[in-house]
Amino acid sequence: MKTLSALCASAALATALASTSALAADITFDFDVAAPTGRIMVALFNSEANYGGEGQPVRYAMVDAAAASKQVRFEDLPDGDYAMRAFHDIDGDGKMNTNPFGMPIEPFAFSNNAVGNMGPASWERAKFAATGAVAQTISLK
Repeated sequence: MKTLSALCASAALATALASTSALAADITFDFDVAAPTGRIMVALFNSEANYGGEGQPVRYAMVDAAAASKQVRFEDLPDGDYAMRAFHDIDGDGKMNTNPFGMPIEPFAFSNNAVGNMGPASWERAKFAATGAVAQTISLK
């Protein structure tokens, strides 16, 4: 019986370690900005459906564009595919401003510095695999 108890305890410990190691991804974005005003708004998505506008980001953050470091770090995420959308809220109104035709007039970017074609960058272009530490430098244009 002691051997069975030891095996069960070992299995429980292995399961606990496996579940904590599943939270292994740390994603860092460094942003290049032209104007040191306003805030950089960042949303991180873990599925194509959420990225496409049907759901919420898995994490989000804001960073002051006047700060010395314009870096956002998302820690302890499950390994998997992610994509990021960001925009530079230059006037600080909390939303991406557009012209009368719906085109953004504030700088924006996507993970992988992906570009869109007549709209936002697709999930396929913006997604990246996150296992362990991942870092990207993003240019807001």
